Parts: sequence; C-alpha cells; structure tokens
Amino acid sequence: MDDDKPITEQAMDTITTAVEATKDAAVTAVKQVRKAAKKAAKKVAPKKASKKKAKKAPKKTSKATKKTSKKAAKKSSKKAAKKAAKKTAKKTAKKATKKAAKSKKKATKAKR
Repeated sequence: MDDDKPITEQAMDTITTAVEATKDAAVTAVKQVRKAAKKAAKKVAPKKASKKKAKKAPKKTSKATKKTSKKAAKKSSKKAAKKAAKKTAKKTAKKATKKAAKSKKKATKAKR
C-alpha cells in the first residue's frame, strides 16, 4: 500500500476492488448456470412430432378454435351491451328520483 494515501482511502480502494471482483465472479457464475440449464433443457425436452402430422392437425383445430373464439366474442359483446344498458337504466332512474326530490323541495320552499 501507498504511504502517501491516507489509510481510509487505501481501505476504500481495497474494498471497491474486492466488490468489483466479486461482482464479476457472480456474473460469470450466472452465465455458466444459464448455459448449463439450456443444455439440460434441450436434452430433457421431448422430440418434435413429424411435420406431416403437425400440418394436418392444426387445420381442424384452427377452424374449431376460430368458431369457438367467435362465439365467445359474440357472447361477451352481448353480455357487455346488456350490462351497459342495465347501468344506464339504473343511472337514469337514479337521476329521475333525485330530480323529483329536488323539485319537491323547491315546491315546498315556494309555498313558504
């Protein structure tokens, strides 16, 4: 260590270099673990099905899924519309009752 630098500065330098070294070691360790995990996943993963079977199957399912998704979308939009209509009806009823109460109050004030 340098005699010119104060002890606290020397200690700080030592600590920072240690921290940097630890950080670098951690980063390399993480990289190695990721690499090993990828390799293991490749070995464990099931083999892909033959291309002919893969092409034939989705056609049937895609039509069916399209139909079901279409139906679901239709149903959900109907539900949403119903909900919105209910909400607006509720709001208008609430407003009407408030208006009636206000007009009643005004009428009683006018009588006084």
